Amino acid sequence: MATRVGIVDIAMTPGAESKDNFLDQVYKVTKEVLDKAGIKRADVGTVISAASDVFHGGMSCANSYYWDAGGAFLKNGSRQDGESLFAFIYAVMRILSGSFDTALVLGVCKGSENPENDMLTHFFTDPFYQRQVGLNETVAAALQMREYMDKYGITGEQCAKVVVKNLGNALRNPYAHIKKRVDVDDVLNSETVLYPLKQMECAPKSEGIVAILLAKEDVAKRLTNKPVWFKGYGSSMDAFYLGDRDLLDGQLKQAAKRAYDMAGVSNPKKEIDVAEVCEPYAFQELLWYEDLGFCAPGEGGKLIDSAATNMDGNIPVNPSGGVLATNPYVSRGLYRLAEAFLQVQGKAGERQIDKKVNTALAHGTHGFAGQCHAVAIIGN
Repeated sequence: MATRVGIVDIAMTPGAESKDNFLDQVYKVTKEVLDKAGIKRADVGTVISAASDVFHGGMSCANSYYWDAGGAFLKNGSRQDGESLFAFIYAVMRILSGSFDTALVLGVCKGSENPENDMLTHFFTDPFYQRQVGLNETVAAALQMREYMDKYGITGEQCAKVVVKNLGNALRNPYAHIKKRVDVDDVLNSETVLYPLKQMECAPKSEGIVAILLAKEDVAKRLTNKPVWFKGYGSSMDAFYLGDRDLLDGQLKQAAKRAYDMAGVSNPKKEIDVAEVCEPYAFQELLWYEDLGFCAPGEGGKLIDSAATNMDGNIPVNPSGGVLATNPYVSRGLYRLAEAFLQVQGKAGERQIDKKVNTALAHGTHGFAGQCHAVAIIGN
């Protein structure tokens, strides 16, 4: 039975719209990650994919469509629909079980061919009660943002600073979809989508196909001279009905605690060197700071004001540009993991932070107002 699981390498597509065929894109990242490791398709033990059927894939039985393009034909595999970091932990567990030496994790989302995210998330709702009032992910986020601002005095300027930081970081990321230098006034003067949310505070609809190769310890060491090790994981899901939940006291704290406990992290603000956080709406990054233990409740605004989460800060968050820069809805959690991997390896290029990264955090969220959260800790 394996005792440690290492990430061997990753490959991903840019977030901007591509005219490339979806299957060609899946094949490209699969072949790239296997070529980097120097192995063939036959050497892959199991394949786990993160994909959506009807909502964000536009087809039934999604993995039947792209399975062969991802090198998974006649392989023992499975598919996950929801937060894509679940696919990662499924692959980790398969290796830890001793049944497989290697696992390929795929995240697939051809966002340019999908309807708008709000239309799709509208169909996440209960058809008898919630759907009739037009509830979707952005409506839920606007309600959450208003409550957050009212309870803790979070300002529009503090929320806008998240956009300024992340889109500025994205200028250094060749895979980013939206990259531009903006200031707080640009964000605040952008169109109001749903009060108090501004257009620039909402993530775009992006493409995103990613492949991540995992292996048990001895195999990982043979395939690369610098594997990045799985250290911890936690996930948690809240109630389905929005009215049954406290939107400012969600499940991220529980997911993070489980991941920290497994990884032996007792002081995340000091022990996490870099974090890739899933922030579909700018204010959520501030709220997630608090739930991840980077600051006390209600102090996310003060943390962004202090510049601690900038590229050169004490706890850099989203040096890639985050989800505000690239939002492949289905695979965005795996993108956070891929970016965290590059930071630990020191291979993030211009977006590499200016300190040694021993421990990195990747976070993914799915559902209205952060209904479901997953946190992965990786490092040396």
